[in-house]
Amino acid sequence: MAAEPEILDELRRLRARLPQLTGAVAAGRDGLVLAQDAPGIEPDGLSALTATTLAVAIRMTEATGRGEFRELLIRGADGYVATYAAGRHAVLTLLTQDRVNVGRLHLEGRRAGARIGELVDAHEDAHGRTAHAKAAPDGTDRETAAREAAAHDTAARDTPRPAAPPSQNQTQTQDPSRPLPTRPVGARTGTDN
Repeated sequence: MAAEPEILDELRRLRARLPQLTGAVAAGRDGLVLAQDAPGIEPDGLSALTATTLAVAIRMTEATGRGEFRELLIRGADGYVATYAAGRHAVLTLLTQDRVNVGRLHLEGRRAGARIGELVDAHEDAHGRTAHAKAAPDGTDRETAAREAAAHDTAARDTPRPAAPPSQNQTQTQDPSRPLPTRPVGARTGTDN
């Protein structure tokens, strides 16, 4: 991608502004790395996980009526993983130490995401499709292949599965209009000791 050096410069400036930053990866929404400054991290794996997480986050914002995806923050015992929308075609994922000021993280992450988004979107608009969407081994471009795979996964997940046949151990069938038997919490049965 022609904008890669400019994106990398933005990631380096971000590291200077946010000292607790331990890694940064700019990736297409399809999970392909555009630029990275993440020593000790496998950027391809991180961007693939980001794409998967992004798909869930987008579905969550749509399902809850929260509008278009903007950002996602995950906190672990040793720090944060923050993902920010970067224009129409990319996302920015940041890894930080636990002692980061979260307000500063959001300020700098949003600012860098907007700048990277401008760079990527300008490149996309000028070239009509992503430069990193090279042909896959079967001759299709990777973006098309990724969209088709996502559509297939969605269709497979949404297809109703047949009910399992009743087991041979079932001697009675439960009347669906009759509630299941329950016992109060703390109630003892004859088999309790």
